[in-house]
Amino acid sequence: MHSMDAIPLSRVRNIGIMAHIDAGKTTTTERILFYTGVEHRMGEVDDGAATMDWMAQEQERGITITSAATTCGWLGHRINIIDTPGHVDFTIEVERSLRVLDGAIALFDAAAGVEPQTETVWRQADKYRVPRICFINKMDKIGADFGSAVASIRDRLRATPVPLQLPVGSQEHFEGVIDLVEERQIVWDHDTLGAASHVEPVPEARREEVMAARDVIFDVVAECDPEVEEKYLEGRPVSPEELRRAIRRACLSLKAFPVLCGASFKNKGVQPLLDATVYYLPAPNDVDPPTGTRVGMPGEIVVQADRQDPFVALAFKIMNDSHVGYLTYLRVYSGQLDAGSHVINATKGKKERVGRILRMHANKREDVRHCEAGNIVAAVGLKFTTTGDTLCAPERPLLLESIDVPEPVIAIAIEPKTKMDQDRLGAALSKLAMEDPSFSVRTDEETGQTLIAGMGELHLEIIVDRLRREHKVEANVGRPQVAYRETVVGVARQETRFVRQSGGRGQYAHIVISIAPAARGAGVSFSNDVVGGAVPKDFVPAVERGVREAAQNGVLAGYPVVDIGVVLLDGSHHEVDSSELAFKIAGSMAFKEAMGKAKPILLEPIMITEITTPDEFCGDVIGDLNARRGRVTGMDPRAGIQLVAAEVPLATMFGYATDLRSRTQGRATFSMKFGFYNPVPSHVAEEVLARAQGRL
Repeated sequence: MHSMDAIPLSRVRNIGIMAHIDAGKTTTTERILFYTGVEHRMGEVDDGAATMDWMAQEQERGITITSAATTCGWLGHRINIIDTPGHVDFTIEVERSLRVLDGAIALFDAAAGVEPQTETVWRQADKYRVPRICFINKMDKIGADFGSAVASIRDRLRATPVPLQLPVGSQEHFEGVIDLVEERQIVWDHDTLGAASHVEPVPEARREEVMAARDVIFDVVAECDPEVEEKYLEGRPVSPEELRRAIRRACLSLKAFPVLCGASFKNKGVQPLLDATVYYLPAPNDVDPPTGTRVGMPGEIVVQADRQDPFVALAFKIMNDSHVGYLTYLRVYSGQLDAGSHVINATKGKKERVGRILRMHANKREDVRHCEAGNIVAAVGLKFTTTGDTLCAPERPLLLESIDVPEPVIAIAIEPKTKMDQDRLGAALSKLAMEDPSFSVRTDEETGQTLIAGMGELHLEIIVDRLRREHKVEANVGRPQVAYRETVVGVARQETRFVRQSGGRGQYAHIVISIAPAARGAGVSFSNDVVGGAVPKDFVPAVERGVREAAQNGVLAGYPVVDIGVVLLDGSHHEVDSSELAFKIAGSMAFKEAMGKAKPILLEPIMITEITTPDEFCGDVIGDLNARRGRVTGMDPRAGIQLVAAEVPLATMFGYATDLRSRTQGRATFSMKFGFYNPVPSHVAEEVLARAQGRL
């Protein structure tokens, strides 16, 4: 058993490594774990031994899917690394990681510079005001160019990069860096795989270049530190410690983003990156504390990173673990938590008991007795807690702002291959849905099929893959289906009687309802305008239940009904024969009949799509979007490339990734996220309905 209280708050760093796919994020994390003494053998992603990616298919696909938190130490500091995925289908993962980070390392490929997905995660980090340091990786690669990578940060991210290093050699001759803060050259030794390095003075030939690069640093950071500014302007020497203090201030205020470089795969540049993490990235008490609301009370409370305050934490990830059951990853914002203690889940209004507290090292773990503000741990034994819930001390129930979970937009039918799989499928799917709030499971009433829904094709592909590998469930999957909705554009009034007379007591209900279109995003609203008790108050909720149940399956093709207002106008009842059941059935019948009269239409999900394409393919890409019923909403020219923004129906976007690659020789990339629902054009609607009727 270990305690976590030995380290003061100012020495804790909660950081994430964010990057485009293939910028070398997992390799960099690996190296960090190696040099901080957690890992004793170096894992290569390329030979499938990487520690952070211990899920089998992460090693196979070479992409990181789930963000696990890992703890390591450097220069007397504790660094908690939250692994974030780079793929856009996992934006919920990136988003929830950024919520609990204090700082981040942004990784760039030295040959590619800023890539489209880098932009997406960079903008998300801007949204949460996360200070970042930049690491230009893969300096040993053909085409690596430090200067143009730095320029791309300035031009495409509109940020202020401040190089703190200059590369020594590049591509296959990359061997070290010049440290501009200490004014020295660090060269890594080839024969030790880069584990050892030696320091030498800056070569005379690069003296001027170093002075100019130092001036750039001072220009940006001096204004953040009056003492440094004064010394610099008077031409007096500034010590490395003083300069670091100014850089830290500039970094924390998001005025500047320090830039370092290296080649993680060759073990070059990782130790200075760790130093920079400690020097320039914030401790939990350096960033703006989150605010919470007192349950049932107005006004906001600032949650200070103070170990003496009552306990508050955010659950940011749930993982199923074969040994201990569910692990709930917590970011502790204030106070402390002891193993075995009781807390309140303020989001759900339930009591929870924290059985054990674990500190995670990739896929190894250690039990700790308690943990304190500023730390990240995994708790075992929580029964009701899901992603985005706030846990707090019973004496101060607080709610932190939750994590935005997008609605799933694509579904596929999934069926088990054998009877044995049948029994396991349900349990496995509900475990996966617990872990990933942007994934959902439901049963299609009409066909009895199990439908799984998520954020995109890759998202569902990986879910099916995990079913097979982790849960040993073999399943067949159908074609992707679009999550259509139904609504009405007309108004209708409907009178319905439900009368059953069969020996003994009968059933009687009589209602009049009207339905009308409502605004987009309004769902289904129900109101009661009956006067004089024609429908007794007790039966009104039953009518509403009938209406809502019927609205789950529309009249066109059984899709859920949205954006519709239902009003109960009138009716009558029978003293003996009326019952809740009778009114519920009447509500359901009336809704179906009224909807049929009120010009029902289909709605489809429209995706907000961003495509980055080299200029020469731009016309072709736009022509193709038009053919997919897309609408181009904006063009943003950058150096040699075009950023095309468009709104495109999801129905036309299946297989788009492959198509776009072949149109642009593999050079264009795209990202898409759900935007809104729009009416389906009539000629397309006919086709969709014909298919749906065939399905039913």
